[in-house]
Amino acid sequence: MAGGPVLSLAAVAGEKSGDLLGASVLAALGRHAGAMHSAGIGGPAMADVGLERWWDISALSVSGYVEVLREYPRLHRMREDLVARVRAWRPDCFLGIDAPDFNLAIEARLRRDSIPVVHFISPSVWAWRRGRLGQIRDAVDHMLLVFPHEQEIYREAGIPATFVGHPMADVIPLTPDPQRARAELGLKDDVAVLALLPGSRPSELKYLLGPFLATAAWIHERRPECEFVLPAASTAHYDRIVARVRAARLPESLRLRVTSGGSHTVLEACDAALVASGTATLEAALFKKPMVIAYRLARSNYQIMRRMAYLPHIGLPNILCAQAVVPEFIQTAVEPAAMGAALLAQLDDDALRRRLVERFTLLHEQLRRGCAERAAELIMEVADV
Repeated sequence: MAGGPVLSLAAVAGEKSGDLLGASVLAALGRHAGAMHSAGIGGPAMADVGLERWWDISALSVSGYVEVLREYPRLHRMREDLVARVRAWRPDCFLGIDAPDFNLAIEARLRRDSIPVVHFISPSVWAWRRGRLGQIRDAVDHMLLVFPHEQEIYREAGIPATFVGHPMADVIPLTPDPQRARAELGLKDDVAVLALLPGSRPSELKYLLGPFLATAAWIHERRPECEFVLPAASTAHYDRIVARVRAARLPESLRLRVTSGGSHTVLEACDAALVASGTATLEAALFKKPMVIAYRLARSNYQIMRRMAYLPHIGLPNILCAQAVVPEFIQTAVEPAAMGAALLAQLDDDALRRRLVERFTLLHEQLRRGCAERAAELIMEVADV
């Protein structure tokens, strides 16, 4: 706001979803502060709202234990450089956006230097690695929570935390308009459209893109009228995915379109979706779509995560609804015939689709809290400017 306080903020986001979340908060902070200087690690969305990028977000696009170990020397150098720059700058606040494996160690060091720290989006301590709460207690002055069930865990752990809602629940309309979205994509209203969202990380594309394309081919054999849309996360992803699609030698009659970006439009337009486990499953739920969730990693990574897991589900819609409302296929169960059959079952079950719309609408209302504005208010309080 004009004439308001001046805020200096260091911020680090670790992947595309964090870039979008960070951009929404930086934009809200810009409305609260009279002037703001923000710098750190982010992507194009954060840069568009004023972040000075010391490094691009792509530098942190690493997933899985094996991949992180391979990249550790480079990530360690980046972390040390970042800490040195923030210490020399001494901003009013450091904002870590997701990326806990990278951010929490940085946050603990900066907090020991009396730089206030806010972390936006809790690690999934309710799903696995609850022992991480001790590290979080040392690292943050305030944790911003996007799911209501997290509040009790943090209260019991004695860590200041506030449920601010989920930013996607504010962005995605309560009532989707599939006809508008189909018109934007040039899709007819009288055809069944299935969305394929295999993820954007290299490991996700490695382990899921092939089975997703094979699932489309399996469905095409049985429902040749179905159309498929696969949104790529970026131009670079688009080129790689198109090359993989060509190499897959799908039937020429299979109607599959790869788009560059536009995942929300694709989800709004589709009748059902095949989705990699992650944030996209929540987005599909907020668009009130039936879905099949798939999760596949390198065997070594999966064994490590399996030993640490607490919950029976891996998909956010099932976790947040506290029951298996949509099917999940994990590791060796990621099999085209099984996933294709599950998708067709959802297409054919009108009563199931109505129940999902009701349940996902309730979830949407629970998560819609004006997240960015509330997060900005709390960051300003912690920064004490």
